[in-house]
Amino acid sequence: MRIDIVCVFPDIFSSPFSNSIIKKATNKKLVDINIHNLRDYGLGKRKKIDDYPYGGGNGMVIRIEPVYQCFSMLISNRQYDEIIFMTPDGDLFSQKYANDLSLKKNIIILCGRYKGIDQRIRDHLISKELSIGKYILSGGELAAAVVIESIVRLLPGVINKTSVLTDSFQKKSYFISPPIYTRPSIYKKWKVPNVLLSGNHKKIKKWFLKKSLQSIKKKLDF
Repeated sequence: MRIDIVCVFPDIFSSPFSNSIIKKATNKKLVDINIHNLRDYGLGKRKKIDDYPYGGGNGMVIRIEPVYQCFSMLISNRQYDEIIFMTPDGDLFSQKYANDLSLKKNIIILCGRYKGIDQRIRDHLISKELSIGKYILSGGELAAAVVIESIVRLLPGVINKTSVLTDSFQKKSYFISPPIYTRPSIYKKWKVPNVLLSGNHKKIKKWFLKKSLQSIKKKLDF
């Protein structure tokens, strides 16, 4: 899988992409992540990428030319399944989206900055708009990192397949994992539920299901 990220501050990705799951997947050549600095496609000697909004208002807006030039370079080399824009007013990202995107071969993710991007980019160059929540960040880089990790961990060979299939929201649309415990069985008088120590797999499975349904009811207001 290839992921191309177009952004204004590429250094933000240094830490999340050089550790844990993404680093493992990259080292195993299961994913090829390429980060493109939008300023490399900026206008003039100062590599200008933004300007004042037409009609007035506060903030600066990312211009269409640098984005178009960067996208054109990428598209000239390969076909992309999705061109995604990270924005608070996009579709709320979910496990279903992660599953679907993990099956793609090539995707581009555009990270916004400042007041936003020229609407023509959204109208003519973007195939999908995603949000990780209805709140505002200073830019789309951290949101993109969240989306990318959720996708990469699903790629075959990155982590144990059984572990992935038992994740919350994975088995069913609203599946939530039950509580989990490990050794010691007692710590500061806090005990692991007896059923988990019983060795009775039928009872344990029933307990897991019960607790999962309780979590669904509590957290999703069913």
